Amino acid sequence: MAEKSNQVTRDLQRRINLLVRETLKDIRTEALDEFDRNFEREAFFNEKWARRKFNDDKSRGLLIRTGNLRRSITGRVTDRDSVVIETTEPYARIHNEGGTITVTRKMKAYFWYRYQTVTGGKAADGFSNNLQRKKNGAPRNNKRNRALTAEAEFYRAMAMKKAGSKITIPKRQFIGNHPDLEKLLKEIFYNNAKNFDAL
Repeated sequence: MAEKSNQVTRDLQRRINLLVRETLKDIRTEALDEFDRNFEREAFFNEKWARRKFNDDKSRGLLIRTGNLRRSITGRVTDRDSVVIETTEPYARIHNEGGTITVTRKMKAYFWYRYQTVTGGKAADGFSNNLQRKKNGAPRNNKRNRALTAEAEFYRAMAMKKAGSKITIPKRQFIGNHPDLEKLLKEIFYNNAKNFDAL
């Protein structure tokens, strides 16, 4: 009788462990999918991100230039029965939480470089953003040039900032807790629990 009771207990524990493992895997998948969708929504679920102040080119998504930030989001199930979602990009936190950064000489040099690249002062690997010019050298008055001029003005304004001054980065959260996510995760748990007998 005791042996049968132990067998039932072991079988129940095995099924509970399987339920937990499968639920955590499903939670990981769903959370990663929702956080990725935030880049498409340009919002943290239903909370819209702030638009750019300069060069708000709506054809290029917010927080997407190279796509590295979006691709860097990963998730894993830990041996402590939890799910960790993280990113390896060092600038992810300032975008996710917002805040201020201090202008450095290195940043100023980068902004001058980008300004020269956009206006045609220098060639740059991977960028073909030079202004289109007339035969006399004057910039053409077309949509592409107007967008590049706005971008150039942004880079010039950033390059002109004093080293040590502050730049405010608006919060554009893409990872974190949200009521919509909690609702989805509860649904995963309840759906998996319904199938407990089948495990």
